[in-house]
Amino acid sequence: MQLLNDSPGTELLTVGSSTLCNLLLEFSPAKEPMLDQGAVEMLCNLTKRPEAALRLNGIWALMNMAFQAEQKVKQRILCCLGTEQMFRLLGDSDTRVIMKTLGLLRNLLSTRQHIDAIMSEYSSQVMQAVIVVLEGSYPAEVKEQALCILGNIGDGERARDFIMANEDVLRKLVDYLAHPESKLQEAALFVASNLVRCSEAGAAARQARLADLGVLRALKLLGARQDAAHLHDKVKTALAQFNGLT
Repeated sequence: MQLLNDSPGTELLTVGSSTLCNLLLEFSPAKEPMLDQGAVEMLCNLTKRPEAALRLNGIWALMNMAFQAEQKVKQRILCCLGTEQMFRLLGDSDTRVIMKTLGLLRNLLSTRQHIDAIMSEYSSQVMQAVIVVLEGSYPAEVKEQALCILGNIGDGERARDFIMANEDVLRKLVDYLAHPESKLQEAALFVASNLVRCSEAGAAARQARLADLGVLRALKLLGARQDAAHLHDKVKTALAQFNGLT
């Protein structure tokens, strides 16, 4: 860490930050000391560098740092990186940077308590980031990550209300359930499954709204597609959640 903080040259910084990506995985004993030495701030600064390799290493290391992290660490990352920089990274010329930025968001939005806490403060920015990707001309694997973020939000006790309140996102969910790309069908199914769970408070109202907007019909159509046979069991499980609407 000291070496990286001493303004090394680009080549040394690239190698050092790449090593840091591995050291910041959840199980690493080096994680806590590095946090104490300003790793978050240093990595956030790397994401602003003109060199694509440094931006990639910076956001990749932040993604690893956020994996199964405590809520205080996640909040520190969000506060330091800032939503404006996150949007800049989502528009990066390097697709790998975009993927790791979405990976960071996905790791931040894991564990129900953390999902609800983060969405209570950053809901508009997170939903906007997801919409930007789903509406943009991004590769399928990038859109898949955005849908997985929605799926995580849908697992939040209160956070899912932000999805249910956004008709534009719900209509996109219908579109992606019918998408020709299998990975996008599956990711959209993950979102729908979390939203329709009948064991959760308010399930009946959510199910009725999703049915009105075409999600129920889209699930039935997906369950009838021969090219989606590998998803049929998951579709049946989702359909079984609907109380008297199927």
